[in-house]
Amino acid sequence: MKKSIKGLLCAMLAAGSVLAGCSSQQENTTVELAEVTRSIFYAPLYAAMEKGFFEEENINIELTTTWGGDKTMTALLSDGADAALVGAETSIYVNSQDPAEPIINFAMLTRTDGTFLMAREEPENFQWDDLKDSVFLGQRKGGMPQMTGEYVLKQHNIDPHEDLELIQNVDFANIANSFASGTGDYVQLFEPQATKFEQEGIAHIAASFGKESGPIPYTVFMAKQSFFENDKDTALRFTRALYRAQQWIYDASPEEIGTVLAPYFDDTPTSTIADAAVRYRSQRSYAETPLLPEEAWNNLQNIMEEAGQLPERSDYDKYVDTTIAEKVMEE
Repeated sequence: MKKSIKGLLCAMLAAGSVLAGCSSQQENTTVELAEVTRSIFYAPLYAAMEKGFFEEENINIELTTTWGGDKTMTALLSDGADAALVGAETSIYVNSQDPAEPIINFAMLTRTDGTFLMAREEPENFQWDDLKDSVFLGQRKGGMPQMTGEYVLKQHNIDPHEDLELIQNVDFANIANSFASGTGDYVQLFEPQATKFEQEGIAHIAASFGKESGPIPYTVFMAKQSFFENDKDTALRFTRALYRAQQWIYDASPEEIGTVLAPYFDDTPTSTIADAAVRYRSQRSYAETPLLPEEAWNNLQNIMEEAGQLPERSDYDKYVDTTIAEKVMEE
C-alpha cells in the first residue's frame, strides 16, 4: 500500500513538473557561459567541466570565449549568455550606468591579479627601482591588469607615467609577440606565456603582480538579476560544481592538473600547463571558495580609484550575492 501511495504521489507531482523527492533524475539545464578569454588562470572552471562536476549537477555548460570585457558584457546584457566569467570591474562599470537589470556577482574564481613582470635580461637581484628609466610594455588602459600594475608600481614609489616609458597601445593579443620582437625592457604577461618565455629564454619572471597587489575579485562569475530571480537553483548547482573544482585544484598533482586541462589548450604542452597552473596555485591566485569577500571588493575599488577609472563606489551588498556561495560552503 505504501508503495502504491508513493507511486501515485510521484505521478501527480510529475504532472505538475515537480519531481523532487520522487526521482533522483533532475532535468538537465543548459547554461550558456561567456568567458572573457581562454586562460590557465581559469583552471578550476575547466576542471569542473572535464571532471564532470557540472554534469553531476545536471548542468550542461555551453562555453563561448568572447575575447574581451566589452564583448563579454554585451553578450550578457543582450541575453547572448546566461552568465559571464570576467573581471569584477566590468560589473562596476555597467552598474554605474543604471542598466535595465543590475549585474550581480555570485561566485569568485580568481582572487589575485594573474600577471607577472617579465624582464628581458635575467635579474640577479631584482629591485622594483630597476624599472625606472626603462621601457615597460604594459596592458590596455582601464583594464584590470594595467590598473593593478600601476597600483603595484605606485606602492613601490614608482610613477608609471613619469619614471619610465609606459607603452599601452598594443592589443592584448599582440603584447607577447611585440615583446618577443624587441619592444620593451619589461612586459606584463599572464600564464602560460610567462612560463613559455622563460623556457625559450625570451624573458624571465622578475616579480608577481598577484603577490604584490593583495586579494581582489579578479575574475568572477556574474549574471543579470533575473537569472537569480527565475532560476536560483541553477546558480546554486553551478556554484556547487565550481566549489568542488576549487577544492580539487588545490589537492591534485601537477600531472593530474596538466592532463585535465590539456583539452582546453591544444597548442600548449601538458607539462607547461601543469607548471603554469602550479605557479598560480602556489601564490593562491585560484580562489579556494566561491565566496567574494567585502574586503577584496573594496580593495578592487581602491585600485580602480587610484587609476582614475572608478565611476562611483559600488555597494557590496547590492551587487554581490553571497548567499549562494555561503549555502554551498555550508553543505
